Amino acid sequence: MHLLHLILIVSAWLIATSWLAKLAEAVRGLATIPNLLARGYDISPVGSPSVTVIVPARDEAANVGACLESLLAQDYCELRIVAVDDRSTDGTCAIMDALARAHSERLKVLSITYLPANWLGKTHAMAIAARSAIAANNPDYLLFTDADIMFQPDAIRRSLANAVATQADHFVLLPTTIAKTRGEGMILAYLQVMSLWAIRPWRVADPKAKRDAIGVGAFNLIRTSAYLQLGGFDATPMEILEDLALGRRVKRVGLRQRVATAPGMVSVHWASGLGGIVTGMTKNLFAVFRFRPPLLVAAAIWIVLFCTAPIGYLTMPDTRVPAVVALASVFGMYVLSGRTSRIPAIYAAFFPVGAVVVAYSMFRSMAITVIRGGVTWRGTLYPLSELRKQAQRDL
Repeated sequence: MHLLHLILIVSAWLIATSWLAKLAEAVRGLATIPNLLARGYDISPVGSPSVTVIVPARDEAANVGACLESLLAQDYCELRIVAVDDRSTDGTCAIMDALARAHSERLKVLSITYLPANWLGKTHAMAIAARSAIAANNPDYLLFTDADIMFQPDAIRRSLANAVATQADHFVLLPTTIAKTRGEGMILAYLQVMSLWAIRPWRVADPKAKRDAIGVGAFNLIRTSAYLQLGGFDATPMEILEDLALGRRVKRVGLRQRVATAPGMVSVHWASGLGGIVTGMTKNLFAVFRFRPPLLVAAAIWIVLFCTAPIGYLTMPDTRVPAVVALASVFGMYVLSGRTSRIPAIYAAFFPVGAVVVAYSMFRSMAITVIRGGVTWRGTLYPLSELRKQAQRDL
């Protein structure tokens, strides 16, 4: 019993010091990330480089119109848009075509009617659009985004200005995730806090920090020459996490990567309700661990223990102090994250619940993928054997 008691005390302090150290690191690091809403960033890019925005969409009739209209309202003139209807069965194509007729000088629509073997729908759509854009006017930059993203009118101008000023080959503007329910707020706040354990955004620009690579589907801006150097999305046709994979490839070959924030400038409502988010994570979570069950299981156990143990430690006198340190540090992380996410830090009260929900989602993602023999997304089943081959190539 004495040994067990000692183990509990040591583990309590290890967890507490880990959270405290992460908070201290985040306080220093996050302050160095540019906020494009701050004074001095309301400028135009030097040289007025051209950019083509690529918007793949499948069954996005509810969102694509507002997304494209926000892009058409951008205050930067050297901008073109290629919207891709990827085998939609709703009104997506009709909405795109109507906007293209009204804005033919800025918006082009491509329609894809079939998916070749060994391709994911989204990566195929983006690869086709990139080829078309490069052949048509060879823009200086390509911006890959999603059909449910909303842009403020100055988003692309400010982002391009910062990308040019910092000589970025790949530039990510972190989006603001909109939480419309308490369940959404709970899980989104938790994910954003825990993401700082996986990737330190303040180290993204450091070429030596190879593990700190970033890619976000909402705003992946890449120099066209860099895109071609990497082989584009043709090099990762079966990559589920195509946005993050792009960022990792950029970092791996030594290209310059930059990241910035701008709360509310680029925003997305990821999914409706807690259940919607859990369902959405089914596609991604097993892929995060490269479809390797032992890694996922180990990570899920670590998440639950690391995030819930401090609650149990509060009940024991000898571990109460480290428990308070850990929970206070967690609250500090929620405060820091909330400055850019705009999700109130009060959701820190649900931190242990968030851990359990995410762990459940991880096991759910693995189980459903294995049972189905692949990932089903937007009506298409992508075989697990092919997904694992792509994951192995990316290691």
